[in-house]
Amino acid sequence: MARAPFRAAATRVRHLLRSGRGPGRRPRPGALSAVSPRPFVRALGLVTVVLCGAWLGLLVVGSVRTPVGPMDTTMTLRPSLSGGTKINVSPLGALELDSHHAPVRLDVDVDRLDPVRSEALVQHPERLAGLENEVTGDVSTGARELAVRSCVAVVSGATALGLAVYRRPRRALAAGGLALTLLAASGVSAYATWNPESVLEPKFSGLLSSAPSVVGDARSIVSDFDVYQQELARLVTNVTKLYDATSTLPVYSPNPATLRVLHVSDIHLNPAAWHIIGSLVEQYDIDVIIDSGDTMDHGAAVENSFLDPVSDLGAPYVWVRGNHDSAVTQKYLEGNKRFKNVHVLDEGRAVTVGGLRVAGIGDPQFTPDRTGPEQAADVERAAGLRLAGALRAQQRAGTPADIAVTHEPEAARQTDGAVPLVLAGHVHHRQNELMKGGTRLMIEGSTGGGGLRAVQNEKPEQVLASVLYLDRSTRRLQAWDEITLGGLGLTTAEVSRHLPKDDPALRSPLPTSPAPSP
Repeated sequence: MARAPFRAAATRVRHLLRSGRGPGRRPRPGALSAVSPRPFVRALGLVTVVLCGAWLGLLVVGSVRTPVGPMDTTMTLRPSLSGGTKINVSPLGALELDSHHAPVRLDVDVDRLDPVRSEALVQHPERLAGLENEVTGDVSTGARELAVRSCVAVVSGATALGLAVYRRPRRALAAGGLALTLLAASGVSAYATWNPESVLEPKFSGLLSSAPSVVGDARSIVSDFDVYQQELARLVTNVTKLYDATSTLPVYSPNPATLRVLHVSDIHLNPAAWHIIGSLVEQYDIDVIIDSGDTMDHGAAVENSFLDPVSDLGAPYVWVRGNHDSAVTQKYLEGNKRFKNVHVLDEGRAVTVGGLRVAGIGDPQFTPDRTGPEQAADVERAAGLRLAGALRAQQRAGTPADIAVTHEPEAARQTDGAVPLVLAGHVHHRQNELMKGGTRLMIEGSTGGGGLRAVQNEKPEQVLASVLYLDRSTRRLQAWDEITLGGLGLTTAEVSRHLPKDDPALRSPLPTSPAPSP
């Protein structure tokens, strides 16, 4: 089957020769040999054979399948008047790079995301640090293999077509040699005009054409990953402004003197979460940030530097350990002098910060690799009972807590009746209920959108956080805003306000002064 293109091309060229428009045609009797274009026509015919043969060779055997990081790709050289590189990401579209000027174009087809290599990155996020070098090495290996295969393809194609057309080995070898020379000249031209900056200014097509508007300018994204995170923060800012302008929300305008608490949870090593939190702190004038755990993913010491942005969030940060946070993680937050705004709570310890008294306990389990529900719930209940005991002891001492914090909801339920409000996380979805003893349980979803593990899911997890408004004098919950961003791709964003209408303790009129502008 692979010989069919060569036979068809040879037939066309032989037809040209017989019609007098190609090389090898003897002049008709009586024709003036002085004006015969025979050498020119021969050269033109040879070039035609070489180009057609080289193109057919590349078409048949000139592709290379090579892994690039977690992706399987196919690299191919194609004839082109303008050169450059085209990366096809089916079915999303393509992006073109003005990488070089030569009569050949590099096509890279992203065939699929390899599930084994992708899962390895999810399970071992520390490997992300070396991913750039791995991708660079993979591309270099693929490019070398493609260069060798392309040389073989163009020489073989031009030689085979030359033999089919001229039926002379010497002419066929000349065609192959000329093809190799042209390819080498093209390579020299591509090397001389290589523009590494082209990757910063791609041209998008298909569904990818909306990529710049979603995540910002391509030059900045490639040169500085922080821009992606800043774009998330900007999205939060814009949603907040839209929220302030709407008239369909419940009638409640928090007084500037209202205590504002930002509840986050289950960040799971997503660096974008810090920029979202920072933006919310600024937009809502947050007094206290409460993190109900699972900030990390494996709890290894190598992950500790992920916590460094906490010191720059602009508000006190109250933290309890989740089941993915190790004792090493907790010691890093407690013992690092740069974390002057951080308050780590455990075993019922309470702290007064931002006008609120908060008590908490860390998750008694450390199970970053847990795969099933076999862990005993009684361990969590026991931890919750210890927290409830500490809360009642603080009540008797005249220093009652306003808010309790745990990671596991089962532990949080044990504090019913011992505190007005208890916060938890762990389950990656929101839940809000007023328990029988009068304590409100608020469970937050994942502020990290599930973190790196989210790529294992069929659908991306949403990015969730909540702003709680508490009366400064009574320190009772007045209202809360649920902030939701649409996970990977961030195609949706919304803020919804809720009032605790079912709370019998809420009897005082709500303040009506306007909220500060974002």
